[in-house]
Amino acid sequence: MIDLATPLALLALPVPLLARLLPRRAGRGAALILPAGTAAALLDRAAPSRAGRTRGQAGWWLAWACLVLALAGPRQLVPVDALPVSGRDLAISLDLSGSMVRDDFALDGAPMTRLDAVKRVGAEFARRRAGDRLALILFGSEAYYAAPFTFDTEAVARRIETAEIGISGRATNISDGLGLALKRLARSDARTRVVVLLSDGVNNAGATNPRGVAELAASMGVRVHTIALGPRDVAGAEAGERGVVDAATLRSVAEISGGEAFRVRTLGDLETVAEALDRLEPTAGDGLAAEVFRPLWLWPALLGTLTCLWLGWRGEAQA
Repeated sequence: MIDLATPLALLALPVPLLARLLPRRAGRGAALILPAGTAAALLDRAAPSRAGRTRGQAGWWLAWACLVLALAGPRQLVPVDALPVSGRDLAISLDLSGSMVRDDFALDGAPMTRLDAVKRVGAEFARRRAGDRLALILFGSEAYYAAPFTFDTEAVARRIETAEIGISGRATNISDGLGLALKRLARSDARTRVVVLLSDGVNNAGATNPRGVAELAASMGVRVHTIALGPRDVAGAEAGERGVVDAATLRSVAEISGGEAFRVRTLGDLETVAEALDRLEPTAGDGLAAEVFRPLWLWPALLGTLTCLWLGWRGEAQA
């Protein structure tokens, strides 16, 4: 369907005709006196033929009509594919503490740091969340909001891929990482609110216990899925061993809030967790279809401009 954005612009079509009807003021100017024969010959040569005058008038009217039509803004209503909408807000909270530099993962036989493994799988998980509003929280000693809630999952995935250790400190403040996600979700009116929390260490910063924050999540109706990353647990570690993960605390956080807890020791485990989260938090079907206007003013404007150029090149004069 084609319509006009500003149909009142068509009222300008008769302006040239109205201008011709206005009375003309006769003026006196300089004159050149020539012999009668010479003056008659020059006037005959300068006067356009009747066909030329008709062609010139038609050309100028066409140019004017095209430019007025372009000003009226012809446009076509075009439906676009429906966007998937899940009605869910999902906050991804990632640990960027110093232990994430440990290279105890492997890809094709080559060592890989924990951070690189999380970037690889986490970014792909974010890209598959079409229909969700995603946010990204990164935490170390402190937590900060790395990406606001958005349907642009590709932007969140790129932010995960460019995350670096050190900007938020090198300690592990799980409580603040989860708390900041809950603070943002408190403003959300989504039907479903979810946090995916990944950590590879023990909560050793901040004044709040992670279990207490999990109870707050439960009272808000927010599910927290936790991922304990690393080959060694606190429970089985030797005294003073570094780079171990507190899987028991993360499991408690998930259970208190009604989420699921995952244990990741290898890159394969991490990929399996991403697939499991896809099943736990599936993307909904299509939402409402959208309609947009495709502008068409360029074509009459182009035709009018080309007509003016052609008339100028032919030297046609408006009678």
